[in-house]
Amino acid sequence: MAMGKILSSGPILLFLLYLVALVSLPADAAVKRYQFDVQVKNVSRLCHAKPIVTVNGMFPGPTIYARDGDRVVINVTNYAQYNMSIHWHGLKQLRNGWADGPAYITQCPIQNGHSYTYDFNVTGQRGTLWWHAHIFWLRATVYGAIAIMPKQGTPFPFPQPYRETNIVLGEWWNNDVEEVVKQGNKLGLPPNTSDAHTINGKPGPLFPCSEKHTFAMEVEQGKTYLLRIINAALNDELFFAVAGHNMTVVEIDAVYTKPFTTQAILIAPGQTTNVLVQANQAPGRYFMAARPFMDAPLT
Repeated sequence: MAMGKILSSGPILLFLLYLVALVSLPADAAVKRYQFDVQVKNVSRLCHAKPIVTVNGMFPGPTIYARDGDRVVINVTNYAQYNMSIHWHGLKQLRNGWADGPAYITQCPIQNGHSYTYDFNVTGQRGTLWWHAHIFWLRATVYGAIAIMPKQGTPFPFPQPYRETNIVLGEWWNNDVEEVVKQGNKLGLPPNTSDAHTINGKPGPLFPCSEKHTFAMEVEQGKTYLLRIINAALNDELFFAVAGHNMTVVEIDAVYTKPFTTQAILIAPGQTTNVLVQANQAPGRYFMAARPFMDAPLT
């Protein structure tokens, strides 16, 4: 009799737990799926063409869009000659640490011709983060933005922007980045600095052969824009400013902050900052600029 009760209550208990699990899922949660193909592509910058490692042939790579509470599934297939892993920088890997991505720490790197699927939940986060290669110096070209929106029906704690744009700050080397690192190690010196800093993969018109390699953002006078700024440079702290305009900082590293207005920001490697910019000047061309912080005349 007693055993009969135990056997009969088991399925009922499991069924009730299953129901509880279903009820606890957010009603607005979704599954966002992405395919990342790691591949080598010839890219030209500074009058110089060379093969670089990219994701889906893009430099920077594709942006991941999700909402707080969503599940994100990203299948990464490696077609490059380098072993590869991807790190989702700043995402809280709650109960799924194996999806974090650092090579030889949470996973073996993905070998050439193989695939690996990252599966994680976005829980209690909204704002801007980013992803990048987490092995060798491949993150010099393998990186992209993560834009996390609040849950459906939850507004921003600041005025709703008219539009938003990713501003990913990076670098360009004319030489192969892995060879630059090897040469520095042989000499016992820091690797050579990059040949240019970039905004969304483009150096800008002050560099040679770069008139067409300039990121341009078209705005409408009187409108307010949200800039999702990411410092994807390897080692440089960068100042960033928009000529003739102030910026209102509203979020740092996917955490809302008390808004404050400034003419320029200093953003560290791996850091993200969301700012509001109002197009309140006369119609014209205004430079966005990034330059490295240097406290001594040394590379």
